[in-house]
Amino acid sequence: MASRPTLVSLAEQLGLSRQTVSNAINAPERVKPETLRRVNETISATGYRPNTAARQLRTRRSRNLGFRLMPTVDGINGAILDRFLHSLTENLQEHGYRVTLFAARDDEAEIRSYSELLEASDLDGFVLTGTHHGDARSDWLLARGIPFVTFGRPWRDSGGDEDCTHSWVDVDGQAGTAEATRYLLGRGHQRIGFLGWPAGSGVGDDRRSGWASALAGTVPPADLESLSVGVADGTRQGAEGARLLLERGATAVVCASDSLALGASEQLRAAAPGTPPAVIGFDDTPVAAAMGLSSVAQPVEEAAREIADILRHVLDGSAEEQVPAAHRLLKPRLVLRDGGGPLASPSSR
Repeated sequence: MASRPTLVSLAEQLGLSRQTVSNAINAPERVKPETLRRVNETISATGYRPNTAARQLRTRRSRNLGFRLMPTVDGINGAILDRFLHSLTENLQEHGYRVTLFAARDDEAEIRSYSELLEASDLDGFVLTGTHHGDARSDWLLARGIPFVTFGRPWRDSGGDEDCTHSWVDVDGQAGTAEATRYLLGRGHQRIGFLGWPAGSGVGDDRRSGWASALAGTVPPADLESLSVGVADGTRQGAEGARLLLERGATAVVCASDSLALGASEQLRAAAPGTPPAVIGFDDTPVAAAMGLSSVAQPVEEAAREIADILRHVLDGSAEEQVPAAHRLLKPRLVLRDGGGPLASPSSR
């Protein structure tokens, strides 16, 4: 029976030093591309697996990261975080990291879980989602020097996001809704409504600003205000919000989520039977795809890869190295189905 490959046997087979092979596994940015390719090919061919227990003793780290499972709201938009978590776990696992999942009903409970997990499981850091104004979670972790990255901007009340002292990766919601609105303008719609959440949500306000910027100069400011409706997230609320927008003369609707868009689609179908509704959602969930709903797709897999890379750079780098905070804003893409709704009729232009 063949013996299990080791770091030493791998180095001997490749004619490289143990340190070079170790760097290729733990800090690939320090290794020349050709050498990294050779090491990775040999690892795949031999089935080599790093000795995690020995690594933990050497580095005094668990290579384990915490991630809070958010409460399920409607079973639609939660699919985005499911995809994100799956990709994050895959990317970290490739480099010997694991993800510990935990549940918490709110931010205060999440912070209490940090203390418990750091003590009981010796976690190396955390990945945070659902960022918002006045987010106490990031302040708590920063004050204690615990590594973390947020999927979402800090949404601070003052100062620019680039001045934030912690790392984050986010999707440019403003760019997404602006593209959706411009597309509907190109289809001949002028009274395009926005269906979002009540003011004060960083994500929601960002998505509304993209719609507003795309419409600037095409409708009077007073009309712009009347064409924006904020409701709680959900299909029922989406239908009610769309009813209000139709009463105000909207012929098309850009939404802050697919849940709202699904409800809005039902309302527009009822108003114009047999006509594909001019509604565009956000998140491109499996439900939106199944229903033939146009939507703005978030690059969640790319976001997960970016976050995994940032964490690895922080945790696997030299202890003396001061790693600057990384801020990465990713561009979404518009996914059109049913042509994104019909052309506006001449009377509605």
